[in-house]
Order: sequence, then C-alpha cells, then structure tokens
Amino acid sequence: MLRGNFRTPSLFRTSLFSTFLSKISLPLMHQSNCHTYCPLLCWHMHSFTKPITDIKQNRFSADLTTGLCTLAFSKKSTVNESSAPNTGTMSSKSKKKACRESPEGVLRHKLEMCSKCGDVFEALRLYDDARSNGISLSQYHYNVLLYVCSCKWGSQSSENGDRENDSNLGLKRGFEIFQQMITDKVDPNEATFTSVARLAVANEDPEMAFDLVKQMKSFGIPPKLRSYGPALFGFCKLGNTDKAYEVDAHMGESGVVPEEPELSALLKLSVDAKKVGKVYEILHRLRTLVRQVSESTFKIIEDWFDSVDAAEIGVLNWDVSKVREGIVRGGGGWHGQGWLGSGKWRVERTQIDENGVCRSCNERLVCIDIDPRETENFASSLSNLACQREVRSNFNKFQEWLGRHGPFDAVIDGANIGLVNQHNFSFYPLNTVVNQLRQMSPSKRMPLVILHKGRVSGGPAQIPKNKKLLDIWRDAGALYTTPPGSNDDWYWLYAAVNCKSLLVTNDEMRDHLFQLLGTSFFPRWKEKHQIRLSVSRDGLNLLMPPPYSIVIQESENGSWHVPMITGDDPESPRQWLCAARARKLVEACTIEAEMSEVICSPSQCN
Repeated sequence: MLRGNFRTPSLFRTSLFSTFLSKISLPLMHQSNCHTYCPLLCWHMHSFTKPITDIKQNRFSADLTTGLCTLAFSKKSTVNESSAPNTGTMSSKSKKKACRESPEGVLRHKLEMCSKCGDVFEALRLYDDARSNGISLSQYHYNVLLYVCSCKWGSQSSENGDRENDSNLGLKRGFEIFQQMITDKVDPNEATFTSVARLAVANEDPEMAFDLVKQMKSFGIPPKLRSYGPALFGFCKLGNTDKAYEVDAHMGESGVVPEEPELSALLKLSVDAKKVGKVYEILHRLRTLVRQVSESTFKIIEDWFDSVDAAEIGVLNWDVSKVREGIVRGGGGWHGQGWLGSGKWRVERTQIDENGVCRSCNERLVCIDIDPRETENFASSLSNLACQREVRSNFNKFQEWLGRHGPFDAVIDGANIGLVNQHNFSFYPLNTVVNQLRQMSPSKRMPLVILHKGRVSGGPAQIPKNKKLLDIWRDAGALYTTPPGSNDDWYWLYAAVNCKSLLVTNDEMRDHLFQLLGTSFFPRWKEKHQIRLSVSRDGLNLLMPPPYSIVIQESENGSWHVPMITGDDPESPRQWLCAARARKLVEACTIEAEMSEVICSPSQCN
C-alpha cells in the first residue's frame, strides 16, 4: 500500500551534465520493521551510466501515470555467504582478524584509504572489482563510495591525462552506485542521503538536494545540519532567496540550529538581493548563535554597512520608549526595533579599550545580563549530565558537601592552575592564586579548590610544606578531592555555576565534555565568569572577565559593534567593526524622537 498520493516533481532541468544525464524516478526507502517490506516514494533522479535492464530482477515497478513506484526492501543487505568467514568456534581476537582479512574487510580498509586521500578513481576501480568478484557491499562500503564521489576535492590526477575530470566521473558513477545500493536492498542512513544531496548540488540541482532532506524527515531519518548544507548553499549560490529561506525555515522546524557558515551564506544572499529586513534579522541571529564572527563574515557585514542600500534604510523618528523597553527586555546590548537613523554609515575597524569604550565612536559597550532562571536551568542540566557520566553516588555526595560548605566567591580548577606554563604539577601557582582571590573577596574567604585524589595523596603533596597547605585548605572547608576514576571537570564547573561564582582556569572548555552541554548559554556564562592566568616576568597575573560582553551589539542610537574571532590568547587585541551614523544627525534624530514622545504622551494629551 502506498503511503500518500504524491506526484513526482518536474522530471527535467537543464544542467551542466544534461548531455549525458537525464531524470528518472528515484525510490526513497521506508520500513516499518525488519520483517515487512514497505512501498517507497518515488522521487526525481538522474539516470545512471549502467541502465537497468531487468526490471523484475531489481524488484522495481513504476506507474507512469502517477509517477509512483514501489520497491521491495529488506532490513539487511544480501550477504555473500561464501565470502563470510566462519567464526562460530573462533576466539574474539581470531574473529576480528578473520573479519579484517575477509574480502569485505580488505575492501573496507582500501576504501578508507581512498577516502583519506580523495582518490575517486581508485575507489571506483575497487567498487567495480568487488561487483565483478561477487563481494557483498555493506552500508558502510556504499557510504564511503558515495562520500568520495561527492567530494569535489576528490582524486589523484591521471598521469596520461586521458581520464575524465574527477568530479564529473564521481558525479556520474555516484548516482549509479546509489541505485545499486537500492537494488542490493542495503539500508541508507543520514550519511547516504547527505552524500547524494551533495551529488545533486554538484549537478546544479539544489531542489533535488532539498527534496532528499524532506524525505529523510518523512521516513524517520532525522536530518543533521550537514544534511541541509548542500541545498542551502546551492540555493544561495544561485541567488534563489525564496528557496534558501524555505530551507532555513525547514531547518528550524526540524530543530536544526544553523552555525556561522549557514548564517553567513544567508547574510551574503540577503545583502546581494537587497533584502534589508532579512539582513537585520540575520545579524541578530549571528548575535545570538555565533556572537563573534570570522574574517569572511566580518567582511560581508563591513560591505553591507558601506553599501548604498544600508545608507538609505532606517527611520528618522523612532519610539524611544520602545527602544529602551527592548533593551531592558533583552538584557542589554540590543533592542530589535529595526534600523535607526538615516544617511551614510561611518564604518571603521577598531578596538575596544579595557573599560569597554570604542576607540572609534567613544561609545561604551554593555555587559549583557544573564537571566537567573537560565543559570538555574543550566545548573540542573549540568547536574543531570554529570550524574550520567560520573558515579551518581560520588557526584551526589559532592552536591551535599557543596550545600554545607558553599557558596564560594570563586572556584579553582586545581590541576589546570597547578600545571600552568609547566610540565610538572606544582602547588606554588595554586597557592598564589588562592591568596590573591582571598584578598579580592569582600568576605576575605578562601576560594574552593578542586583537586583529584591523586594530586593530594602523592607526588608533590608528600612534601611537608604542601601537606601543611592542604591541611589549611581542608580545615577551612575550601578543598574538595574528587574520587579515583572521576573527571574533575564536572565538579569545578558545577560548583562555579551553582555558586554563581568566578571560575579560575585556563581550560578553553572545548572538548567533548563541554560540547555535551549543547547550549548557547555556556559561552555567555563562561565570558562573564572565567578568570584566566598569565605568566610574565612580574609573576602570575589574573586576567579578569571583561567589563563588557564580547558579542555583536546594537546600541540605543542605532550604531553597531561587531567583534571578530581571535586566537586563544586573551591578551591579544581583538578587532571590532564599528558602524555608526554621523553623530550630529543621530543626536538630532534622537532629540526629535524624544520630543515627539513627550508631545504625544497621554499625560500631555490629557
């Protein structure tokens, strides 16, 4: 039974490769379980270099009047039993060796090598040999082949120059391989569809790439950000704003959050198409999701403010109260009321001084507030993750200890600070930081030091003066030792978030543990709470959080400040883009807007 009465979209589009490729129906797969076959929705596709001659053999039937097709599809691919090793009586080690040395295992390894070096010709040769020798291809084999075919950086060049261009060959054979994967009844997954979507865009058909993503969602395969990339970038390249915005909306419906490359492409598209409202919207999305932009995005924004279109957009008289309400509601740093002011923008690359003042326009940037509820929610999610990753009883014990001894003004990542700028752990920098933070604390209380049990029971901890130091911290309730086998990162991060305190660490917090947090809140929290440590001839220096937020900011008078990404050195100067209208004109517009508000206020009218 067919699922719905869909019709195939247009079956022909002119393209670079239309001389040797034409559209045919492409079945996309769906299964309800491993024991039954489900008919599949037919979709448009290019024909393959090796035509299908035996329709019955491929279990493929088509209804030309409705454009629908069905395809018998099993849960697992057909296995060539003669080539599979007999592992019934083998040890685990022997089984792994047998699998590696089997024809399928050898093919897997060779295809992986082709993928690493981008050798599409060798990958296709291996594929043809495997087909002729009756070697069964798994989902993994097919996915590697499709990936290699879809990569434009694809191949080793031919010595005699008589081979086809690698991208053309990968494109032609890629569709053929995908059709063979279907014929072999091998389940596709997200990686499969993403590679085929890349092939479609290589054939200048982002519409097909988008159709593939929509079918992934329909048939229970959750699309990822990379799944949308081919269609989105393809439409942006063609300048098709409507379809690019449609892909963007579909991403939102699927819960897929764009990153800087996607937003940058949409921004460039909107600037080129003079979609000033979209430019404003995307700048705010960059502010929320990206905060600091790369050089390429920085240049797009710079060119926008330098353009005639940017000079012509904006209002002379705006509602001052609404602008101020928007700033308060958003926590500061933006208002969201649209382009303010009129006339040419003064655009300069500049820096912000240590007090948060722009060296170009002398405007002071703000430190954007964090909603306390966000902090509480983040602490709760952090606790849940830690209990999943750590021994629950150990982490619960720490939470109870923190409840009795906290809150603290500051938390120290003991291992990180003890190893600052050196290979061997030392208590000297750790003690120096403890004393500095104690002097800075309004209550003169010691900060909380988190150290792994191994750090307090062996090595330098056995030295008498260090033993005495540890006893002082322990007696003051300012030392917590994490148990063997634990990851102390969970402990010091949770303590800092839960106590709403400063966190002293040079850890950039970019590894997989912090990626699990998956929230835009964490970078904002880190910016306001992390203290770094630098070493100079003068000794150890604490680098306090900046008095302003390093994020795209939209001011009350309509000016914009955009920060560029820098390296890991917190002391290196950061470049900012300052875009402001002529000061006299802005001041005149602001005064006029305020006067208009006073004249039209209800109290004056009554």
